[in-house]
Amino acid sequence: MKTYAAYAIGAALVDTELEVDDNDLNAMQVEKGMMTLVDEARQAELLGHLQDHLIRASHASGGSAGNSMIATALFGAPTFMSCKVANDTDGDIYLGDLENSGVAHSLHDKRGEGTTGKCIVLITPDAERSLNTFLGVSETLSVAEVDESAIADADWVYLEGYLVTSPTGLAAAIHTRETAERSGVRTAVSFSDPGMVAHFRDNMQQLLGDKVDLVFCNEAEAMEWGNTDSLEEALKAIQSVARTCVITRGKEGAITWDGENIDYIPAHTVKAVNTNGAGDMFAGAFLYGLRRGENYRRSAEFAVRAAGEVVKYFGPRLQPDGYRALRQEFFGD
Repeated sequence: MKTYAAYAIGAALVDTELEVDDNDLNAMQVEKGMMTLVDEARQAELLGHLQDHLIRASHASGGSAGNSMIATALFGAPTFMSCKVANDTDGDIYLGDLENSGVAHSLHDKRGEGTTGKCIVLITPDAERSLNTFLGVSETLSVAEVDESAIADADWVYLEGYLVTSPTGLAAAIHTRETAERSGVRTAVSFSDPGMVAHFRDNMQQLLGDKVDLVFCNEAEAMEWGNTDSLEEALKAIQSVARTCVITRGKEGAITWDGENIDYIPAHTVKAVNTNGAGDMFAGAFLYGLRRGENYRRSAEFAVRAAGEVVKYFGPRLQPDGYRALRQEFFGD
C-alpha cells in the first residue's frame, strides 16, 4: 500500500467566517454562492463593513484541496498537501492545522516573504456561503511547489479547480496531473465553483487533459460544464472528460458513475447552518472510502453522511473526535 491515500495541490487559505444576510450581500455587491477573487484592500473593506459579524470559527485553515486532505487524514488515511504559505501568523495557523490533522507537506524551509492567502466566508441564514478570496502568495503557486516523490507514493492526485485562475497555478496542476499519469497514479479533479467552469473553461479543459480518472462537481457545476439544464446531458458531458465522476446535489444527495453503473445516493437530512466546506468534506470522505477498498456507492454513502454532518456547524470541518465517531458509526471500526 502506498504511503498516501491522496496527494493534493491547491491554494492555502485561512478562513474568516461571518454571519450576514442578503441585504449585507447586496450592499457590498457580493455575488451570492460564488467564489470571487479580491485584493487585500477589498477584503479590508468587507471586514470593516462587517466587523460586528465575526463568529466563533474565525480562524480555520481553508482552501478546497487542503480541506479535503485534512478530512481524509482525520478519518484515518494519510495525505500530502503541496501549497504555498508566507512566513506570517496565518502561515503558522495553516501549517499547524495540516500537521495536527496528519497531513504531510514539504514547507518547513520554503516559507518566504509576503502574505498567506485569506478567504472571507459570508454565511447567510439559508446556510449558503459566498467566498471572497485574496490569494496572497498562493497566487504564485507554481511547478516549484510540486513534490514528485509524494505524487508517486499516493493512490490519488487531487486537483482543485480554483487553480485555473492563476497561470502558474494552472501550470503546476497540469504538471502534477502529467506526473501522476506517468507514475500510474489515478487523477481526480474538482470543478470547485460554477464560476471556474463558466469563466475559465479553456483552462479547465487544460487541467483535465485528455481524460482524468475522476471528476467531483456539484449539480450547478455539472450543468455549466454541459451547457445544459438537463442533468442527464450534463452527466454525459462529464463522461467525455472523466472515466468516473461524482455529482453532489445538496439535499437531493449525490450521483455516482463508476465507469459502468450510475447510482443515486440519498441525502442525509439535517438542519444546515453553513455549507462552507461541504463539498470539500464530501471529496475527502469519498477518497477515504476508496482507500478502504469500498466501491463508489459505499464511498459516496459515507461522503454524503460526512457532508451532512459538517453543515450542522460553523467552520469547514468537524472536531477531531467527530471524524472517529462517524467512521465507527458507518464502518464499525
